Amino acid sequence: MALLQQMKLLINLARIDGEVGPREKHYIKNIGLANQFPALEIEDLFDQRHELIVPDNLNNDQKFDYIFSLVQLMKIDERMYKEEIMFCSKIASRLGYSEEVMFDLMLHVKAASMRKDELATLKELTEKYLNQ
Repeated sequence: MALLQQMKLLINLARIDGEVGPREKHYIKNIGLANQFPALEIEDLFDQRHELIVPDNLNNDQKFDYIFSLVQLMKIDERMYKEEIMFCSKIASRLGYSEEVMFDLMLHVKAASMRKDELATLKELTEKYLNQ
């Protein structure tokens, strides 16, 4: 269920600038496929409207995955819109992060794949923004 909600949030973010670009669509599909989400169901999600639902019962790893994937998607088309940043800040807040987490994420998240050590360092850096 958490994966489905994450994918819906990603689709909502991708739509902010008016359309879901090919790179954004590919990124979202890859997240679903990597987590054994059926390809046809992923495709159907792009044709639907989605509420902004952030599950309450996420652990810190899942919260990081949510916010990281949103910021990476925002950076993937190499254009960041004010509305996208505001959307990510809103979701970060719902996940329990202070909104300042966005500064570190925007500085350190890369649009390309990141190594495990880079992700671990970023996760550690962002944990200080979690409201425990």
